Amino acid sequence: MYPFLRLAKTIFQSNKKPAISYTQQDEIEFRCHPWDIDMFMEMNNGRILTLYDLGRTALSVKCGLMRTLKQNRWGLVVAGSSVRYRKRVRMFDKITMKTQCVATDDKWFYLEQSMWVKGHPCSSVLIRAGVTSKNGVVPPEQVIDAAGEKPMTSDIPMWVQEWIDSEQHRPWPPTAYQSADDSQVQVSEQ
Repeated sequence: MYPFLRLAKTIFQSNKKPAISYTQQDEIEFRCHPWDIDMFMEMNNGRILTLYDLGRTALSVKCGLMRTLKQNRWGLVVAGSSVRYRKRVRMFDKITMKTQCVATDDKWFYLEQSMWVKGHPCSSVLIRAGVTSKNGVVPPEQVIDAAGEKPMTSDIPMWVQEWIDSEQHRPWPPTAYQSADDSQVQVSEQ
């Protein structure tokens, strides 16, 4: 189940915090609850991705993006992600989540997020996110201007650019894969 109560708490707490720029790193804290763990008594990898939504929400509230979305009837979408899991998160661990927009291009925002327990990094995700309207994806430059912010002046970090480039080689829509008997299986585009 989606963590609606945590989401409401995140929005409430974020509204009480000082405003920050979308380029600044934001932090939120929460605990790993019993319903976050899997049969191995650690936070489920799918739940980790769901909880990363909370960090993006907190940053969006604090930098004024949520207000801009509401004013323009825009929405948010995740268009890709790359995750690293390195350390287990156990039940009742206190987690510090860090979120920051590290780059933009002509279509997307790129956010780096990480979860930390007792000062040690546990996981990290690079997210490709966008703002959508009834006409499709809204260019980041337009979103940034509507929010009264300044565009990023730094270049896209090399590790982000390499991920962007590697994604260009991945076929879409998925066309085929090799089965156990090495015969090709076709996937329809429906």
